Amino acid sequence: MASELYNTIDALSREKGIDPQIVVSAVEDAIVMATRKYYKTQENLKAELDRETGKINAYAVRTVVETPEQVEDPLLQITLEDARKSDPNLEVGGELRIPKATEGILGRIAAQLAKQVIFQKVREAERDTVYNEYIGRVNEVVNATVKRIEGPDIIFDIGKAEARMPRKEQSRLESFAIGERVRVVIARVEKASKGPGVVVSRAVPELVQHLFQTEVPEIYDGTVVIRAIAREAGERTKIAVMSKDKDVDAVGACVGMKGMRVQSIIRELHGEKIDIIEYHEDPVTFAEKALQPAKVSKVTVIDSANKHLEVVVDDSQLSLAIGKKGQNVRLAAKLLGWKIDIKSEEEKRQEVEQQMSALAPQTATPLDSVPGLGEGVVEKLTAAGVTTVEALADMTPEQLEAIEGIGPKTVEKISLAVNNYFAGLEQSASVEGAAEGEGVAEGESSGSEASPLGEDITAEIPAVTEEIATEGLHAEAPTAGGTDETAPEGALEEQPAAESESASETRE
Repeated sequence: MASELYNTIDALSREKGIDPQIVVSAVEDAIVMATRKYYKTQENLKAELDRETGKINAYAVRTVVETPEQVEDPLLQITLEDARKSDPNLEVGGELRIPKATEGILGRIAAQLAKQVIFQKVREAERDTVYNEYIGRVNEVVNATVKRIEGPDIIFDIGKAEARMPRKEQSRLESFAIGERVRVVIARVEKASKGPGVVVSRAVPELVQHLFQTEVPEIYDGTVVIRAIAREAGERTKIAVMSKDKDVDAVGACVGMKGMRVQSIIRELHGEKIDIIEYHEDPVTFAEKALQPAKVSKVTVIDSANKHLEVVVDDSQLSLAIGKKGQNVRLAAKLLGWKIDIKSEEEKRQEVEQQMSALAPQTATPLDSVPGLGEGVVEKLTAAGVTTVEALADMTPEQLEAIEGIGPKTVEKISLAVNNYFAGLEQSASVEGAAEGEGVAEGESSGSEASPLGEDITAEIPAVTEEIATEGLHAEAPTAGGTDETAPEGALEEQPAAESESASETRE
């Protein structure tokens, strides 16, 4: 029958979830330390617990050697001849146990020391047990109960151990009360000095994945597959899904009838926004989907090896594509696994213009083309590395004065010469433009004079005028004399009106 001490050790082992032999070894080690402290010896001590009686026996152990010359330390070794005086059955290489009295002599201090050793060994064993239990369950979702709140951290009871949720693993939308049951993800397991450290989280993407597997049967049975998840806890989650069955809509299955499935997940996450996106193998099409709700104008692959994309959006869509504090494009980049550069159409146009201007040939005018500089000044500038008028125009007075042999007066001379040179170029350009304008005007005028239609009209005008005048004279003669009997009555009265109309048409 086991002793009362061993029954106590067995109960403690079951409570802590550790092997009873570990506790027994801890007790034996504690007795060894207390014995060594009491006897103040460096002997090799060992202790054994008798399970039947509960008595702990301590021994000094010495290794048996054959000759006295082989004894290096009398406290650790003994000759075969001396050892057989205590135990005739010993052989070379065996161990001689010399009992050490412990009952009634160790005292209170030794007992306290033994207690500390036992507690330390039990804590180490418990830490190892918890570590081995949960190290293989990282990223697993478990049900936990809020046990207490320590500052910004929340302590959960996850069954065989306590778990800690630091502030960075919490969602800003969530708050918990003591005793509340929640689902958490085992993020990592740490071997801390104070005990096993199981860290849980509600901010990792695995929690959203587990919730979708629970709420969407198509994901649970493998018809719909989650290809990627990007999440910023408490703000927004983007999840990319694809269907293995052409008759099943992946996005519709996740949303559910009237949004019931996704709304259930949103309630579990306390109102976090979720974007469900259809997955595409083509990164260009996938990028257009991932940047929703913004409308993308163009997606270009800049570097496929380094996974770099350039996205161009309308000016009105730029802020929507970037999102609040860059959240939308940041989550899209995480979802794709590509680097994304977003530009508006105006920015892209300016960039193209700059590239075109950079490709245009740069003019380089030699210094000799500027009158008024002088050969000496040109030699000094050339020696300083200034060989073109354009480079000279970009220099400041301080830079010019830094050149050896050029003082303030020479700087003024150079400035005046350069200004006159460019003013002359502008004046020449304006004169050429005016000359071209005059040439165009002269061409237009000569063209109108050479028109055949103009010649015909000009030639006919005098003839028509003369004919009308002659007809008018013949019409007025009978009226003056009153002797033309052949003219019908009223014809002479209508004639002036006809003449006036013809004259009017001629003037027009």
